[in-house]
Amino acid sequence: MTGAPASAAGGTGRPAPGGKLGSAAVNQASLWNIANILTMIRLVLVPGFVLLLLQDGGHDPVWRAWAWAAFAVAMITDIFDGHLARTYNLVTDFGKIADPIADKAIMAAGLICLSSLGDLPWWVTVVILARELGITLMRFWVIRHGVIPASRGGKMKTLAQGTAVGMYVLVLTGPLATLRFWVMALAVVLTVVTGLDYVRQAIVLRRRGLAAERASGAPGASGAASGTAGASASGASGTSGVSGTSGASGAGKRSEAGAASGSATRSAAESNGSMPGPAAAPVDETSGVPEVSDASAKGPAAGSAR
Repeated sequence: MTGAPASAAGGTGRPAPGGKLGSAAVNQASLWNIANILTMIRLVLVPGFVLLLLQDGGHDPVWRAWAWAAFAVAMITDIFDGHLARTYNLVTDFGKIADPIADKAIMAAGLICLSSLGDLPWWVTVVILARELGITLMRFWVIRHGVIPASRGGKMKTLAQGTAVGMYVLVLTGPLATLRFWVMALAVVLTVVTGLDYVRQAIVLRRRGLAAERASGAPGASGAASGTAGASASGASGTSGVSGTSGASGAGKRSEAGAASGSATRSAAESNGSMPGPAAAPVDETSGVPEVSDASAKGPAAGSAR
């Protein structure tokens, strides 16, 4: 014994109590990590972006250029905060809630402001926002059955939406204005197509979850049915046992009736004198005369002589 702990001596001793739990608690409580800070910056940029975009009636190219810069920073932080959180295990409950809120908030702010300024048709804004809200609610609808992962089409949709909104924020003319129209059209198509694909995945996931629940509940139902069948069989055996008992009692009654009949027959025979008397005395094989015991030979005289 060296007196050193097992871990220091190269053994496989258990870690100090609370070591792993302590580190997990620190990770969960670590709100101020780089991923969460980027998410907070994106949330703060939302009102700043709106103010810059709507300055001087919302048509000043300089202010809109500043608004585009704020929007671009928000999109870049959206890419990096998720990557950092997954790579360095910085996922927290705050990040799970705040990150999608920040994503939807910056995109919704840009679309609503552009439509209110007349730069973007309202139906485009309604389609995109309705899809985003509907898919978010649908994820909560099927969350007990599983999680719908982000698809490659969904990532392309996010990139197309960000690029299109950014181009509409800038004051563009000529071919660039035509290009941004087609980029927005592509974003709308990807929004609708990926939304329908998410709906399909949600339906399949929910059906599988319900089927798994029914399958897990089936053995219990069959066990209950087996128990019911066993109880029925026990009842049938009990019934047959009762029948056997009644049969045995019937046989006993018949035996008693037979015994009573035999007694009555013997009584009748005795009354008619047909019953045989006492057994005859044995005959001496030599003389052929019945043997008489000494007591019967002495007679009453012998008895009185005593």
